[in-house]
Amino acid sequence: MKTIRVAAAVICDDMDNPSRIFATAKGYGEFKGQWEFPGGKIEAGEAAEEALVREIREELDTEIEVGALIHTIEYDYPAFHLSMDCFLAKVTAGSLTLKEAQAARWLTGSELYEVPWLPADISLIRILEKRMAGDVCQSRVE
Repeated sequence: MKTIRVAAAVICDDMDNPSRIFATAKGYGEFKGQWEFPGGKIEAGEAAEEALVREIREELDTEIEVGALIHTIEYDYPAFHLSMDCFLAKVTAGSLTLKEAQAARWLTGSELYEVPWLPADISLIRILEKRMAGDVCQSRVE
């Protein structure tokens, strides 16, 4: 089975005390309308953090600072294996303009299950739900 490596940004309103995280709904493809954390494929020779900065610039016309790695998700979709490095991030410039997604929301911890997440993202949602009131934006979660 083919492995696709991607990086995803958990954009926080505040990396020290997050109360909201930014999520987007896919605007195309098989999973159109399902929610995810923005990001994309890691190109050959590219570090995950570099890919994330590039992808967020392309998808959201926004500059970010990439923080700590929260979790790496390994998930088998029917046609491929997904390996997704999920990083904390904060906006440093720009206004999160949707170029590919069909919708976006800032979600609080109590709102995390109000959107239909992509299957691979559910394990990260569980981590964020448990940790949003704590220090998820300060330390890596194993």
